[in-house]
Amino acid sequence: MRVHIVDPSAYTPPYDHALSAALAAEGAEVELYTSRFAYGPVAAAQGYARVEAFYRRAARVDSPAIRRAVKLAEHVPDMLRYRRLARAAEIVHFQWLTVQHLDGHLLPAGRPLVITAHDILPREPRPGQRAAQRRLYSRFDAVVAHSRHGAQRLAVEVGLDPDRIHVIPHGAFEHLAAAREDAPAPFETDRPVVLCFGLMRPYKGIDLLLEAWEGIVDAELWVAGMPRMDIAGLRASAPPGVRFVPRFIGDDELPAYFRRADLVVLPYREIDQSGVLFTALAFAKPLLLSDVGGFPEVAATGAARTFPSGDAAALHGALVDLLGDEAARAALAAGARAAMAGPFSWRQAARATLELYASLLREASLR
Repeated sequence: MRVHIVDPSAYTPPYDHALSAALAAEGAEVELYTSRFAYGPVAAAQGYARVEAFYRRAARVDSPAIRRAVKLAEHVPDMLRYRRLARAAEIVHFQWLTVQHLDGHLLPAGRPLVITAHDILPREPRPGQRAAQRRLYSRFDAVVAHSRHGAQRLAVEVGLDPDRIHVIPHGAFEHLAAAREDAPAPFETDRPVVLCFGLMRPYKGIDLLLEAWEGIVDAELWVAGMPRMDIAGLRASAPPGVRFVPRFIGDDELPAYFRRADLVVLPYREIDQSGVLFTALAFAKPLLLSDVGGFPEVAATGAARTFPSGDAAALHGALVDLLGDEAARAALAAGARAAMAGPFSWRQAARATLELYASLLREASLR
């Protein structure tokens, strides 16, 4: 089966790599069409071909504002060029499309199209972007959600036919856990470490976490990742024991943070699923999650504990309980290992994805 995985903006490079490698391991002929990742190198292709087919001029521009303008200028020509390349594929599977107003008119024709709804609808939308995203979904033969919660949102909020929605869970990023086993911890401390990792955005609840951290004196909280908001107020109000690392942390540094963490906390106010969660699973780390989106579905496997979203007191109590209960953390870590080998394995995700592709090709042959 000849499959194209397409992510023009390289928005989900670890997912693109892991899915492409897993599909190739199951016998598919896979090409990943993407662009240069803006923040550093990505994992080497394993069993598939990686083609930087988008935004090649923008990749040479240093200024973020100018780079965005150049990408917008390149978008239509690059999508049209890819539409010709898509003739060689039996299935085209998009991972991300960011110019929703235009992209529905630029998709390749003559073969089944799939899109993965990493975010069901934009959280910080520009005018008209959510309506355009709804229209864009209607152009695809199948839409993949990472959770039952996401599938329900696609049916109710987007209005998609449930028969076109397919739940295929996200896989744990094992390739990240296998890297840099000799890397030293980013900071020296003999206290337990709670890690909050990833892009810093308002919906991720970092302010709630800092409020919940008040009074915890026998552990450290590391808040690490590139800010996509003003964090000056958060840093000024942070209680003792909090370290901020406000920059992008690449795959070469990431393992050291997760290996040192005793607990990973994601206090999000909204989400479907999170790549950070599936990174923590790969490192078999105990997880403390807000009860939003698809997070309870992960907790149901025994890999995480949840608390009521937005409840700082409940988060504080859960942090204190888990920091003081090594056996409970060990049980969650064991649950993470089992989940990584079972429902959140890439082999299982790849097989479900290939079954979807095969069913779409059968349907297309009958038309």
